[in-house]
Amino acid sequence: MSSAVVMQDVSFGYEARSPIIQIKDLQIEKGKRVFLHGSSGSGKSTLLGLISGVLLPQQGTCEVLGKELTQLSLSARDRHRGSEMGYIFQSFNLIPYLTVKENIGLPCRVHAKRRKRITAPNLDEEVERIARRLDIHDFLDRGVTRLSTGQQQRVAIARAVIGSPRLVIADEPTSALDTDRQERFLQLLLEVCDEARATLIFVSHDRSLMAHFDERISLADINQASASTSASQVRV
Repeated sequence: MSSAVVMQDVSFGYEARSPIIQIKDLQIEKGKRVFLHGSSGSGKSTLLGLISGVLLPQQGTCEVLGKELTQLSLSARDRHRGSEMGYIFQSFNLIPYLTVKENIGLPCRVHAKRRKRITAPNLDEEVERIARRLDIHDFLDRGVTRLSTGQQQRVAIARAVIGSPRLVIADEPTSALDTDRQERFLQLLLEVCDEARATLIFVSHDRSLMAHFDERISLADINQASASTSASQVRV
């Protein structure tokens, strides 16, 4: 099985000579459900920024879905991220002045590759199909600010997976939820990622969620910049 993410000899810091991330070797295989955990301030969001191409390493290489990000221009990285990656933010980052339907369909309207991969005859029907799968089809014409937290989460999932991105990244999306809501959210996320055949990188500090995933990565174990580093290499 080929790799979705390959990072080698990567170093990144916001200040000179103060690296936040130093990773010798990280490989994530395509199709895996990976749980990435670490304490607050350990560099989890920075690592996701490198994987998504928002940030570039100052040293080393970062290949994601067959593209060496350090060799791409800013606009090319933006296109690659939008076409091939779905992102679920901790605060969801839904666009408040758009309806549920408009929020879900936005990646396919902006990125032609996403739109070409839909399975329904047209985008409106694809949005409704995914919304029905996530039980939010009755709210498609409603503004997202009128939804409950749980409903907003489902909109965020739908937006992340529409158009079958090859990689879905979830950054602490369950941090404000109670245990029951965490379980329901995770079950839905894993099911729709399976249907889309997407690799999933799920980031959290809550290790009680690890049982849901194929592989677990401790940032402290792979990040040489961390004081608690116990290893410099991981393969998943």
